[in-house]
Amino acid sequence: MSREKKHSTGSKKKGGKIAAICIIILIVILAIVLYFLLNDKREVVVNEDNVDKVVAQMDEMKVTPPGSYVVSMNYTWHFANGTATSTDAYVENATENTNSVYFDVTLADTEETIYESPIISVGSHLDKVALDKDLEAGTYDCVATYNLLDKDDESISTVRVKLTIVVAK
Repeated sequence: MSREKKHSTGSKKKGGKIAAICIIILIVILAIVLYFLLNDKREVVVNEDNVDKVVAQMDEMKVTPPGSYVVSMNYTWHFANGTATSTDAYVENATENTNSVYFDVTLADTEETIYESPIISVGSHLDKVALDKDLEAGTYDCVATYNLLDKDDESISTVRVKLTIVVAK
């Protein structure tokens, strides 16, 4: 009889360990799901019945991680003269981004700032660009430096992109 009791007690201990491990795994999964859901600003209640469905939906979503940025712009801007509005400048803060941005355009050789954009919120775009500096006719190698903003509109990181500006007259 004592063997049965030992075996029974060992079986209970083994079953308890497995249950504890399963609970810990479920808690970790729920914590990960909640983290992503809270950062996505969606209101979803996760419970034991829908955790698999929510995880599957997260895998299907194309989301840019916070602090990264998908650049959506054209890389050559044309101006009729140094004070005109561009005929083709376009910058979009794509809907898959997570941060508002602003950008500065500088001349590549002198690093002189020739344009400072307003803040562009996620899903918005900018297409009527007039330079802050009157440039002579010519082609200019430039750099657009994007500043990714946190919820308080403070810069958290930057992205630099080459840009060509062509001024006709």
